[in-house]
Amino acid sequence: MFQGTYTALITPFRDDGAVDEPALRRLVNAQIEAGIDGIVPMGTTGESPTVTHTENVRVVEIVVDEANGRVPVIAGTGSNSTSEAVDMTTQAKRIGATASLQVAPYYNKPSQEGFYRHFTTIADEVDLPMIVYNIPGRTGKNIETATLKRVATHSNIVAVKEASGSIPQMMEVLEALPEDFDVLSGDDNLAFPLTALGGRGVVSVVSNLIPGRMSSMIRTAIDGDIVAARKEHFALLPLFRAVFLDTNPIPIKYMMHRAGYCAESYRLPMVSLSDENKRKVDALMKEYGLA
Repeated sequence: MFQGTYTALITPFRDDGAVDEPALRRLVNAQIEAGIDGIVPMGTTGESPTVTHTENVRVVEIVVDEANGRVPVIAGTGSNSTSEAVDMTTQAKRIGATASLQVAPYYNKPSQEGFYRHFTTIADEVDLPMIVYNIPGRTGKNIETATLKRVATHSNIVAVKEASGSIPQMMEVLEALPEDFDVLSGDDNLAFPLTALGGRGVVSVVSNLIPGRMSSMIRTAIDGDIVAARKEHFALLPLFRAVFLDTNPIPIKYMMHRAGYCAESYRLPMVSLSDENKRKVDALMKEYGLA
């Protein structure tokens, strides 16, 4: 169901901290015009921890409206509260989102049984395709492959965004999960290896900035031209590293600001890049002809 490159979209804020709705609409159109396969608003890159639930739903609504059916919109409606995730996912379905992205509950660190009940409860309550999001570096707990196998038996749970950072775990997931369960990378620097191993693509941070090149690399890998895809992977690797010079989404948002897409505005506790890292990013973007 999900294959290719899906942009984990930044949320542009005005200098006063409010969501910049015109800038968000421009971003959506720029992504679609560049040939992106889908858009994922309100994930980690969209600064979901610092927006209200009302703002979360409004951002999804704007993206769905602007996309207007041209590409799938996977709404980030996850929470560490199952009832809150159900509520936001219900609203996302009403708005017209294609699917939801459900992050592993963070901070409260549930057991594997807790993960299973969390995801299947949402899937039972809202008839909308779901992508499970495993990112233990942020949530504090890994979704084990056995748990993924259990949730994959639910007809509404169709994919995983795998951001464990572990190639052995990714291989285990690819080996264990059904063929019709899509495995997407959650890390740009592992998108090519995962796709070469049989994954379906990536939910990408760097594609905010280079949607065309990222989409082309993944399509090339899916089409089986591993040599060409590998060459592009290494050509883009400095950018993949740069988006993690600091906590995501700080570097990519600075890059998007430098490229003229948005103000350099974050919500606390996110703050700007250090001057030293800004100089590194500026030099790299000049090298790639991006600013």
